[in-house]
Amino acid sequence: MNYYSLNHKSPKTSFKNAVISGIAPDRGLYFPEKITPISADFIENIEKFSNHEIAFEVINQFVGDEIPEKKLKEIIAESIFFDFPLVNIDENCASLELFHGPTMAFKDVGAKFMAKCLEYFNENSPEEVTVLVATSGDTGGAVANGFLGTKGVNVVILYPSGKVSDVQEKQLTTLGQNITALEVDGVFDDCQEMVKTAFLDAEITKKLTSANSINIARWLPQMFYYFFAYKTLKSLNKELIFSVPSGNFGNICAGIVAQKLGLPIKHFIAATNINDTVPNYLIEGKYVSKPSKPTISNAMDVGNPSNFIRIQELFDNNFETLKSNFSSYSFTDDETREAMKKIYTTSQYIADPHGAVGYLGLKKYVLNTNEFGVFLETAHPVKFLGVVEETLPVKVAIPEQIQKVIDKEKMSIKIGSYEELKGFLST
Repeated sequence: MNYYSLNHKSPKTSFKNAVISGIAPDRGLYFPEKITPISADFIENIEKFSNHEIAFEVINQFVGDEIPEKKLKEIIAESIFFDFPLVNIDENCASLELFHGPTMAFKDVGAKFMAKCLEYFNENSPEEVTVLVATSGDTGGAVANGFLGTKGVNVVILYPSGKVSDVQEKQLTTLGQNITALEVDGVFDDCQEMVKTAFLDAEITKKLTSANSINIARWLPQMFYYFFAYKTLKSLNKELIFSVPSGNFGNICAGIVAQKLGLPIKHFIAATNINDTVPNYLIEGKYVSKPSKPTISNAMDVGNPSNFIRIQELFDNNFETLKSNFSSYSFTDDETREAMKKIYTTSQYIADPHGAVGYLGLKKYVLNTNEFGVFLETAHPVKFLGVVEETLPVKVAIPEQIQKVIDKEKMSIKIGSYEELKGFLST
């Protein structure tokens, strides 16, 4: 499989080089040269296959022969070792829980998959690779855990100071070993811009790659969730609507790739907080990025989502085609809190703020009787403990995964500019 830059100013490249490089030399995101639908018979009989078998069928064409089949299956097994349950909220709506992995966030699968791919590609190389990643909360912890102890790989995580939850901060600042956290005086968009700038800086001699969803090995495995959900819901014989809490738009973009592979999904909803760049674009037809604003759903505090250009490419950059298959709505913190209360009152289900935004997306879309809605619960409520316990009459139990890091000492290096990042990378 070859990949091309969405800026169309760099040569095509292999899966391996796209993973190692992160972004193209022209600063464009890599995109697969073709997407071939998988066997209709496989989808029709999907309930007969294990999650590992499904994942292999889904990802294999994007990797090609660059990783041997046996090794790719091992990587999948190391990335998918926990459940992705669906929990009914009402008669036509369910929560897809993606937080049962080691850092209790949906990014665990992609982070581990990328780490193992990079480890395989780098195993015979004497040169170390530095993984540079910006996080609005959950990416950092997932990447830190996924890459911890990976041979020949050092991880540098940039996160906005004071704008991630206490649990999220502990997950990305307490591991040590090959993981370094840089605490940035700014917002997530500042972190992301620093990362992109570093890739183009010829004066930085270290071999850099990214573990944000701009990296194809982080982004594409998110397709698995939609296939796993369909496997469970197929027997309902209803049209499926997915509402995805969206920040950098990598997760929902992977879902659309799943649809292109033949998965029968009727419609996608990108549910956002007040960082409403994409909802406004769908109203006005003009894409205008803006500085991100802080919210209680901080993992979605993104003013210029990187992956939206991939979504446009999936719809052939046709605005009307995009609008017919894809909706996007934004919601305030007050609306989010009210949704958390409503979900709890009606079903005793504890939704985190991001899941609540996804739920609101479904309600605004208005499901008909032949549709079934799924909103993605992207993180465990414990990761937003203050918000959840202030909003709901509950005391959230601390899961084992969180207990392991909650009392550890934070270790971070504060920076305020790109030059400081560059200085760190040059040492």
